Formats: sequence, C-alpha cells, structure tokens
Amino acid sequence: MSGRDDEHTGSRIKEQRKLARLTQRQLAAHLPYSYSLLNQVECGAKSASPDFVAAVAQVLRIDVTVLTGQPYVTELQQDRLAALVRPIREALDLYDLGVDDELPSRSPAELVAAANRLCEQVRAAHLRQAACALPGVVAELTTAAWRAPTTELWQALASTYRTAHDISVKLGYYDLSSVALDRMDWAAQRASDPCLAAIRQYMRALVYFREGEYRIGQRLIAVGHGLVGDAEPTRETMAVTGQLHLGGSVIAARAGQQSTVDIHLAEARRCASRTGDASDVHWLSFGPANVSLHQMSAAVEMRQYDEAVAQAKEITLPARLATSRRAHFLIDRARSEMETGRTDAALHSLVEARRTAPEQTRYHPGARETITGLVHISRRTPESLGHMAAWIGL
Repeated sequence: MSGRDDEHTGSRIKEQRKLARLTQRQLAAHLPYSYSLLNQVECGAKSASPDFVAAVAQVLRIDVTVLTGQPYVTELQQDRLAALVRPIREALDLYDLGVDDELPSRSPAELVAAANRLCEQVRAAHLRQAACALPGVVAELTTAAWRAPTTELWQALASTYRTAHDISVKLGYYDLSSVALDRMDWAAQRASDPCLAAIRQYMRALVYFREGEYRIGQRLIAVGHGLVGDAEPTRETMAVTGQLHLGGSVIAARAGQQSTVDIHLAEARRCASRTGDASDVHWLSFGPANVSLHQMSAAVEMRQYDEAVAQAKEITLPARLATSRRAHFLIDRARSEMETGRTDAALHSLVEARRTAPEQTRYHPGARETITGLVHISRRTPESLGHMAAWIGL
C-alpha cells in the first residue's frame, strides 16, 4: 500500500490515467500541456497547478476533487471539522418542510443579525465557528420565513445558504456546495432579489471555473449581468456588477483570453471607482483593492508568474480587507514565487497564510500543492517547510 508521501495530486492523476487505459503520451495528446510536464507532475517533480488539474479532469471525465483528494478527510477529522458537515446537510434539507413549532423563536431582526454574523465569520476565516452555528440559524430562518414570509427573512435565508456554500467549498465538499447554491436560488426567488440571484450565478460560475468548464462559467457570468442590468442602478447593483466582472476576469484568464481579461478588469475598475470600498455590500469584498488582487490572480492563472510577483510587490492590502481574501492573496503569491524559483519567499508566504487563516490554508488545494512542490524541489528541507508538510499530512 502507498504511504502518505505518495498521496499527491500527481499520483492520483497517474492512477486515474491508468484506470482510463491511457499512456502518458496518449493523455498528453489531449491536454494543452506537454508530455514532459505531465511526466514531472505524475512523479511529483512539479506541482499540479489548478488549471492543469482541471484540464486532466476534463479529459478523463472525472471531478477535479478525485484528483486533488478532497475532502481531506483525515485532516478534517483531526481538526474535528468532518463531524460538522452532516448537520449542514440536514439543515439544507429542511427548506420545504414548513414550520417547526419546536424551534426557538427569535425575532426577525435577531435572525438577520445571526445570518450576517455567519458571513462575517467566514470572511474572518473562522470556519469552525460558522459551521457550528450554521445549521441552527438555517433551521430557525426556514421556520420564520414559512411562518411569516417577508423579503427580509427570505434574503437572510438565502444568505445562510450562501454561507453553507462557502464553508463547503473551503472544506472541499463540492457536492454539498451545489446543493447550497440550489437552495440559495430557491430563497432568492422568494425574496425577488436580483442581486442575490446574480451573486448565486457568480458562485455557480466559479464552480465551473474550478472544473475547467470555462465556457459555461462565462455564460453564467453573462446571466448574472443580465439580472443586475434589469435592476434599478444603485451602489449595490454596481458592486455586484463589478464582482461579476472580477469573476469573469479569472475565468477568461484560465481560458487564455487576454483581451477578455483586460475588458473585465477595466469594467471592474470603473465600477470600483464609483463604489469605493464596497466590502459592506453582500460581503463581496468589492472595491479598488480587490480589483488589484484579481488582476494579480489573472496573471497567475495565465502562468505569467514574473508579472504576478511584480504586481504582488505593488499591492498594499487595506486593513479592512477580509482575512479570507488576504489568505487567498498570500497563497497566490506563494505559487508565483515558487514557479519563479523564489522558494524561500514562497515558504514565507505560506507560513504567513497559515498564520493569517489556518483552517482555510490547510484545506486550500493551491496551498497544499505549493507545499508539496517546495518539498520536491528543495535539496534540503528546511525545518519550517517540514512542519508545513507534516501539517497538511504529507
């Protein structure tokens, strides 16, 4: 049986390729990547980038999570997070059961505040706190919305479903995240809220982005634009429009469409110039800083790693930036630094990401692949890198 050291994305690609009865050259012939890179990824000499994994998953007709090994059950059990997933599943299944008279009855204002608190906890990367509280808030809001339906309660319920999606994605339960997005749509329709409906399309687009289905992702972004385009122009709709453009920019970048990337970023920058820091709008973190972060992410997705490192040096993260977004920036920076031979800097970025948002970093596929890559290219594994590798279960 293989040991834990053999359990990396490259080894899973090799296993799935063999199950599909393909040689390395046969698989490489269907990829926009070289046979040499595939060979290096399979043996662990090179890390598997998200775009590479998505391309392989498409050819083999399997989910990306089969190759990344998500969810990382052993680590989730160690962190006592795995046991929190089932209550979330059960809460998402209450949507059509009507009123539960045995539940406590908080006021609508208290329930809305509870829904907002969950969003705040996810932004702060406090996944355990949010996951523990989420099922109860979903159940209470479901009963309250059925008992006395109001736009405010349906909006709050849609927000909790979005939180369920966010937690599920960060912990690697992508099947559960899809259920949560379906429930979000159900509640957003009852709230008649075009912005919530557009945000849901944005999140759906990122699901297809992760799976390598870029055309579908771009179509969903277009649908989102249509939803907010029909609404009254406000700061809220402008922020949602800008966030849709940011989502469109990274999808286009992964698809190798530089001109489309530039268009989306220019439109997002125009929106941000009108909204300013709009992190208060639907917890989207939208604003000028997030446009710069997405410009760097687009460079990473297009494998323009030198450019990404240069941009990272110019970015000043505002104090109000969500912790989860800050950690994502550090993980992107680490990947770019590793790819450009700056291994010490990459390790420093990963250590900082762990310190900033430990739960998010431990379960982020990009962070894990970068740690794995650093281990394989290091002639002598520094003690801090050894600790990071042990921390992710390598």
